[in-house]
Amino acid sequence: MRVMSLMKNLIKTICLLLLVIIVFNSNSINALEIPMNKNNENIVEELRLKVPLEYKETWLRAEGEVWEPWLSKQAGFLGRKIFYNNKTGEALLLVKWQNRNLWKNISDEEVNKIQKIYEETVTRSLGIKTNPFVFVYEGELFEQK
Repeated sequence: MRVMSLMKNLIKTICLLLLVIIVFNSNSINALEIPMNKNNENIVEELRLKVPLEYKETWLRAEGEVWEPWLSKQAGFLGRKIFYNNKTGEALLLVKWQNRNLWKNISDEEVNKIQKIYEETVTRSLGIKTNPFVFVYEGELFEQK
């Protein structure tokens, strides 16, 4: 009787081990294997800024004069949309890129250089010493299919 019980437990253990081996060696994709972002897919850069309503026109003009021409020369740039909320004074910029690699290949040094030109354009136009547009958020958006 004791031998039969031991044999049953041994068979159960072997079956369980085989099941575990089959599950972990299968070619099925599990959640850990799915990339969170695919570097070859379109990506949208999301930027949010506080833009006081009284400076809205100056902000839009500077965006068009400084950022738009520079962006249009960047590899992978596909376009952008600019939104503004009159009640909150918050701007939303959605910049579409061909893929994340092309976007992120632009050096911080280059972006900072253009940002400096942008801020000088804004402050000179408004006759003030500091940029009144406060950066709120930067993120990445992927189209859901």
